[in-house]
Amino acid sequence: MSRVKSSNLGYPRIGQNREWKKALEAFWAGKVEEADFKKQMEQIRLHHIQKQIDKGIDYIPVGDFTLYDHMLDTAVMFGIVPERFSYTGGAVSLQTYFSMARGCQAAVACEMTKWFNTNYHYIVPELGDVTPTLTENKPLIAYREAKEKLGVKGKPVVVGPYTFIKLSKGYTETQLPAIILQLVPLYAQILQELAAEGVEWVQFDEPILVTSVTTEEMETVKYIYTQLHEAAPELNIMLQTYFDSVECYSELKDLPVQGIGLDFVHGLEKNIQSLVESGFPDDKVLGVGLVDGRNIWRSDLDSKIQLLHKITDAVPKDRLWLQPSSSLLHVPVALTQEKNLDPLVKDALAFADEKLDEVLCLLKGLQDGENAVADSLRNSQAALDRLAKSPVRNCVSVHEAVASVQSKDISRHSAFEQRQTKQQKSLGLPLLPTTTIGSFPQTSDVRQARQKWRKSELSTEQYDEFIRDQVKTWIDIQEEIGLDVLVHGEFERTDMVEFFGEKLGGFAFTQNGWVQSYGSRCVRPPVIYGDVEFLEPMTVKESMYAQSLTEKPVKGMITGPVTILNWSFVRDDLSRNQVSDQIALALRKEVEALESAGIRVIQVDEPALREGFPLKKTEWSVYLDWAVKSFRLATSSVQDTTQIHTHMCYSEFHDFIDSISDLDADVISIEASRSHGELMHSFRNHAYNKEIGLGVYDIHSPRIPSVDEIVSTIELALQVLEPTQFWINPDCGLKTRNKEEVVASLKNMVAATHITRDRLESAEQN
Repeated sequence: MSRVKSSNLGYPRIGQNREWKKALEAFWAGKVEEADFKKQMEQIRLHHIQKQIDKGIDYIPVGDFTLYDHMLDTAVMFGIVPERFSYTGGAVSLQTYFSMARGCQAAVACEMTKWFNTNYHYIVPELGDVTPTLTENKPLIAYREAKEKLGVKGKPVVVGPYTFIKLSKGYTETQLPAIILQLVPLYAQILQELAAEGVEWVQFDEPILVTSVTTEEMETVKYIYTQLHEAAPELNIMLQTYFDSVECYSELKDLPVQGIGLDFVHGLEKNIQSLVESGFPDDKVLGVGLVDGRNIWRSDLDSKIQLLHKITDAVPKDRLWLQPSSSLLHVPVALTQEKNLDPLVKDALAFADEKLDEVLCLLKGLQDGENAVADSLRNSQAALDRLAKSPVRNCVSVHEAVASVQSKDISRHSAFEQRQTKQQKSLGLPLLPTTTIGSFPQTSDVRQARQKWRKSELSTEQYDEFIRDQVKTWIDIQEEIGLDVLVHGEFERTDMVEFFGEKLGGFAFTQNGWVQSYGSRCVRPPVIYGDVEFLEPMTVKESMYAQSLTEKPVKGMITGPVTILNWSFVRDDLSRNQVSDQIALALRKEVEALESAGIRVIQVDEPALREGFPLKKTEWSVYLDWAVKSFRLATSSVQDTTQIHTHMCYSEFHDFIDSISDLDADVISIEASRSHGELMHSFRNHAYNKEIGLGVYDIHSPRIPSVDEIVSTIELALQVLEPTQFWINPDCGLKTRNKEEVVASLKNMVAATHITRDRLESAEQN
């Protein structure tokens, strides 16, 4: 009897208790020797594989684990190390590897940006003038380890060549053929060595194929995979796509590979249409991504079973692999430690381990019939129905408020030029105003105080007094440094989204629902499970106190609606734009409360606006229309004299400069230090008439920028921006840095600003 197979695309790296993060940070702090660090990582890696063996997954990924990032792993495997890191060849050392990721005093880090439309960040390879060479066969090493230590023949996972090249930088389109000719033989060597080892299947991740690729590009992809197939014809390649539907299905299905993985969650409609209309090759395996690898909601197993029946009309069971829609990197590890969640919510959730259980349940249901899993189907549907019918998802006042939004609710009283004049008079800021993005170091003292307060070891009064002491300390430090617009430091906040979610209706919080954001940085996204509503002021107390300590303006700090949406696990029964508008209406009341309390500068951060872009350019305009509307809904009710700021991360500015202007924020700051040249090019080609701050130094690196370095960065920006519209600020918030790094860097930033002001003044006088 033919049997359906199960597969996994990737497992969360961080460990159920963030063991991976703790090991990394101990190594970076010099508390663990390199050999011990590597041993710890091996134990974590093998434990993850063993869990999948115990569950009975047929095709278990190996090589999906990393010490920082899988794109960085691929770059160093090919010796693609920028010259500034003084790499001389051979296997890349851990010191060089982590310097590329985090920077060092001698060299700035490589650029970091979002992995497609997720909240995971990857290190961008710099191809430049580097000649790639295979320094070590990482997939082979991972395969051997799993086989020797656990007796399992794993499925090596590799970033596919086309995705790797398209996500890299440092080359022009005319150089693309030469780069392909350099890299394809190296990929071929990897496959030949895997085949010689007895590997049966290798997973080539090509998520770039769900973006707006052309038929001409698919010719290039065909050339690549033809070369790889000819190099190792006995090896089976599963070409894996995810995050959306494939753009050129007809060309994809004819590639010389043995399997194709499709996302039947986020690309369901078009992928199933392509499958039904164009069929599927008789000589290939179909990887059916039917359990959501990016969100934490339990699957509607009944509908998944029906989907599988439709798929088996086109592809027989013995050529199906059932699997998550993407790597499980993007969800927490397991629900077992969630002791405090409301059962109404918990019963409707599935983390990584539970998602693999769902895959196996669906496999059994397809293989043995639905009666074989009747209890699981019934329990799943009952849990989803309870949540759907609960009052938290049926709040009439919230639904009516969203439905009644009018155009006047998303428009400021006056045009920007009029507001700018009023704000200059009201705030009295100098040329090139200096500020920070919002947060200051979250020291161990801050974290410990918060923990004690949460455990009732500190009273609320004691905790509030501690927070006030921190705010006063850093207001004094900012005054001493000479910043122009100050912040209170956000010491009361664990996370810029979690903080607001805890104070709004409709959110739930996990105890251990951590996911990797970048490097060792893990976040615990809130769960938007119900209708979102404003309950009481959230930030006014700390902002008012900070403002009482200084004559300089203090920014009120709020996370914007689109970022809260994109950095949360969002209910899947409403459209994302409906949920975003609910959040915006709640934040609008907070903005009004800050203004009423005398806060004259209010920053509504949207660092995640760019990452929410659909992967297909044809869908961008719809997303931007509702994202801009949500931001304006949150910010448009203030007076002309109140200055609205926003902050964005990793933004390819030229992609949506008109929409950024349409936000109608008075000042925007952009994380730019790792990609300043690209942004300068954008401003040369696109006019921007509002005020803007381009991050002048990288806060993700521990290195302290020199005054001369910052002066050069400012002067570069002033080649394309007017001094009257330019602000000076770091790249992003400073919570992950220590006090000494922050103070030294900000002093240099202010000193560089004074030098630039003096030069501008002298030039004007002459």
